[in-house]
Amino acid sequence: MPATYEPIATTTIAGTSTSTVTYSSLGTYTDIVLVVNGSNSTDQNFRLRLNGDTGSNYSVTRLEGDGSSASSSRLTSQTSMILSAGIHTNPGVYIAQIMNYGNATTYKTVLIRSNIAANATCAFAGLYSSTSAVTSLTVLINSGYIVAGTTITLYGIKAA
Repeated sequence: MPATYEPIATTTIAGTSTSTVTYSSLGTYTDIVLVVNGSNSTDQNFRLRLNGDTGSNYSVTRLEGDGSSASSSRLTSQTSMILSAGIHTNPGVYIAQIMNYGNATTYKTVLIRSNIAANATCAFAGLYSSTSAVTSLTVLINSGYIVAGTTITLYGIKAA
């Protein structure tokens, strides 16, 4: 049967002082999906942090293409997970699916798609190296602010 996306929360950035958005009421779903639609002020990567964990527990493998070239890379022992690549002052859409987030016995896998129409398309496979159930998530940038009008929506997926 098809899965059903249920909106949990949406944040629309109103000003120029927001550099983080946190969701701590995640509900009980099979997976959760985070969608960021917008840009930031300083060309920094949008990042994801789970459970407020600032330890070096995040890694990601990245594939990126811009229409004329392709590249790949791997980041390990990070303090947050990269959600985007390219020129982030241009609007983009970033989608992260956190699978089996409520499980308290396995590491968490995150599949990420990133599209900045004026720049690049990326796919990431991320890993959060903690067996703790995910109870909160934060979207952040390291400097600057998330641009006004950016929307960040969290969805839950339940099996139908």
